[in-house]
Amino acid sequence: MPQITQARILILATHGFEQSELTVPQQELKKKGATVELASPEAGQIRGWNHTDWGDSVPVDLTLDQVDPAAYDAIVLPGGQINPDLLRINPAALAIIRAFLESGKIVAAICHAPWLLVELDAVRGRDVTSYLSIKTDVINAGGRWTDKEVVVDQGIITSRNPKDLPAFVAKIVEEVEEGRHRRAA
Repeated sequence: MPQITQARILILATHGFEQSELTVPQQELKKKGATVELASPEAGQIRGWNHTDWGDSVPVDLTLDQVDPAAYDAIVLPGGQINPDLLRINPAALAIIRAFLESGKIVAAICHAPWLLVELDAVRGRDVTSYLSIKTDVINAGGRWTDKEVVVDQGIITSRNPKDLPAFVAKIVEEVEEGRHRRAA
């Protein structure tokens, strides 16, 4: 059970991430003392989506082939429509997320990012929330969808949208400090 000041957190994203859903957790978790690194399928920078148009670019710390899931305490999956849709067809991205799920480490997904959990059959039988437009996808994948700002089920954290970011980040901190969770894959 690491304190947040000793935690290593991975953010996994690609082009089209919802701007605030990456930058707010990144900044807030760093402010709390965590080491936060951004991984993406490509090196350099990735460009965000800011509500209705392209947003800012952010620097990538490592590519997917450089990620060792064992080196991190949690993974954060930002939403946006484009980002998780691209990542859910990327075998390397899915393998990283699967490693976090199977190890019982914290997995935090916001907005459309629960699509990645759906792709990995990780919502079946779990309490989950998401952006409203993917509610049916979550339910069809066996998730118990609920309309709350943050939902946690055995260390899997989900939130609906950027308005939920304060609760989302607070829950990441709480769950990281709680430690690994025993859960069925």
